[in-house]
Amino acid sequence: IKCTTEYLAITSNSGLGEEEYCTALRAYKSCVGRLARSCRGDLAYHSVQHGIEDLMNQKNCSKEGPTFQPRARTPPPPPPPPPVVTDSQERSDGPEVCHYERSLTRNSAPPNYTHCGFFGDPHLRTFGDDFQTCKVEGAWPLIHNKFLSVQVTNSPVLPGSMATATSKLTIIFRNYQECVEQKMYHAETDDLPAAFADGSKNGGDRYGANTLRVVEKVPGQHVEIQAKYIGTTIVVRQVGRYLTFAVRMPVEVAHSVEEGDTQDLYLCLHGCPANQRIDFRNFRARAAEATQGASRTRGGAGTHGFTFKSAKVKCKERLPVEDLYFQSCVFDLLSSGDINFTMAAYYAFEDVKMLHSNSNRYHIYEKDALNSATRRGKNVLLASVLSLLAVLLWSAALL
Repeated sequence: IKCTTEYLAITSNSGLGEEEYCTALRAYKSCVGRLARSCRGDLAYHSVQHGIEDLMNQKNCSKEGPTFQPRARTPPPPPPPPPVVTDSQERSDGPEVCHYERSLTRNSAPPNYTHCGFFGDPHLRTFGDDFQTCKVEGAWPLIHNKFLSVQVTNSPVLPGSMATATSKLTIIFRNYQECVEQKMYHAETDDLPAAFADGSKNGGDRYGANTLRVVEKVPGQHVEIQAKYIGTTIVVRQVGRYLTFAVRMPVEVAHSVEEGDTQDLYLCLHGCPANQRIDFRNFRARAAEATQGASRTRGGAGTHGFTFKSAKVKCKERLPVEDLYFQSCVFDLLSSGDINFTMAAYYAFEDVKMLHSNSNRYHIYEKDALNSATRRGKNVLLASVLSLLAVLLWSAALL
């Protein structure tokens, strides 16, 4: 905050020349850089870093040069104010580059779209249609590419429980050409804003600003963020005490990881780390056995008020097809006892129907998850064999 305050105090003076403005930017960058160790992994901090780099590129500022703070000069009289254009007023959607599909060349194939969802205790549907149940307590990145970053924070549902759910969500849209300025959207339990963190509802003052919009569907419960310039739609909901996230974006955008980025923890792209995954088939089997034991002894309910049978009955009311959304609902009721997770699974599937590009892939079944895991195992084995073969051939060539 101190770095930003000092920078704004200097640059609010409209009499600054280009070199003085660059000096102020270098001083700002240097000040922020001194916080790198203490702010490592903080999404807002990294967004400020990217914002400074963008401004320096726009102003053609050299990275080398003086970083002292320029003296403020008496500003000239301000020019007449331009006509005010508010978020609610109609404005041109901007140039072709600010519409993802229109910006493609005429002979290009239609873009392929992909979907990722994150909901409940928590369950993840990756861009590759893998379905996983994860622990992932604390802050985790869902998406991080050249255009936007998404981070969630998951908190324990019950004291001492391994069950977690999303209590905070931060989305940062990067500065993009003449379309949008950098914008941040932040939501947390009981605070689902209908605007970006700066109070605006679109991408700023640029010509294509309306290609990024926050649209409130149900106050305090359902927000949609439309980013037409990258062909992306994001749905954020609050269901009960926790948040759900769903996105539709072009495959090209989803895989546009920055050059040199070796981070493999982006959950939507790579799934949860193996040590964070929960096999809820084993959990379900134990719950069924516990229910049978309880019925033989005292006929009581499970630890959190649901038996395996009663959880299935409750989930069946909203999710009649016994796919992995139904199974995740049963898992959440048994692990938390919070009936709101029934609606979280229901809305997650409703978002799939709205955002997924292939209607034949709306439902995912347990056999699909098993086949996917088997394919990954075979791919790893094949890669290992090929690597070993390459080493043997190289060794033979040296003999």
